[in-house]
Amino acid sequence: MSAESRKVLALDIGGTKLAVGVLTADGVVHAFLVEPTLKEEGHHRVIARLFDMGHRAIASAGPGGMAAIGISSGGPLDPATGIVMAPLNLPDWIDVPISDLARAEFGLPAVLVNDATAGMLAEHRYGAARGAQIALYLTISTGVGGGAVIHGRLHRGAAGNGGEFGHVTVRPGGRRCTCGRSGCLEAYASGTSIAARAREALATDTSGSRLADVPAPTAEDVLAAAEAGDPLAVQLWTETTDVIGQAVTDLVNTFEPEVVVLGGGVTRAGAALIDPVRATVARTAMPLAAAAVRIEFAQLGEAVCVVGAAARAFEDLEEYSLVR
Repeated sequence: MSAESRKVLALDIGGTKLAVGVLTADGVVHAFLVEPTLKEEGHHRVIARLFDMGHRAIASAGPGGMAAIGISSGGPLDPATGIVMAPLNLPDWIDVPISDLARAEFGLPAVLVNDATAGMLAEHRYGAARGAQIALYLTISTGVGGGAVIHGRLHRGAAGNGGEFGHVTVRPGGRRCTCGRSGCLEAYASGTSIAARAREALATDTSGSRLADVPAPTAEDVLAAAEAGDPLAVQLWTETTDVIGQAVTDLVNTFEPEVVVLGGGVTRAGAALIDPVRATVARTAMPLAAAAVRIEFAQLGEAVCVVGAAARAFEDLEEYSLVR
């Protein structure tokens, strides 16, 4: 199989959705499937459905065999052993040897990578951070994660979980986070947390918010109500963009990146999210850092972690070819 025609299977395990793709090294996606995670079913059934998606993606990807598998998942995880240890948004997944399970299922070598690290790798190779020497990625979805490229190289951290930007403190002593700490960015800005904050606010609201008419308000509901001028929703959304802007400012001051890429489901808010974040960074970051940085949306959409997992698998194939 020529290097140009090699394909890899990429599996992305998220708290809300599973995504599977088949890709070549140029980043072209030859098959792509997305289904709900249904994490309440437990990890055994989720993995069975994930692998079924993998077989279906391979079957629809056209001629040519698979060379490897790339797997992305929320952390903490151990990339060296391929074990998903205890993802905060997948509470049933304790020490799951996902790489070994994938090898046994598909008969291919498998590599595991943190999902936000995969997102950073994808955007650096093919997307909004392409060519940058220093870049940061922040994914705002069911949880909040991050990744970094430093001097053109992906930063993985000593244990493979570097870039947990969702657990920087934005409100000391604030809301309890799923990580066990208080005041983390994830506790305020994730889609899950925006919805939880709406429920909490409605319990004491006397303004007659339109959100009270929604049985289980989501982050999308909060945004829609805020854009309609609902005072409670405006307050909730303003706090969301404030904490994201504060976190990005701290990261910009720390790393002085060329670009910060924002991805994940919450970024579907578009200008209502990115405009106030850009304004906060421009106003509060160190002047030289603020002048140097671009803040952009991810370009690879819901396939970003699949693309990144595939890119990580291709890295392993390239390294193997060099030492073989």
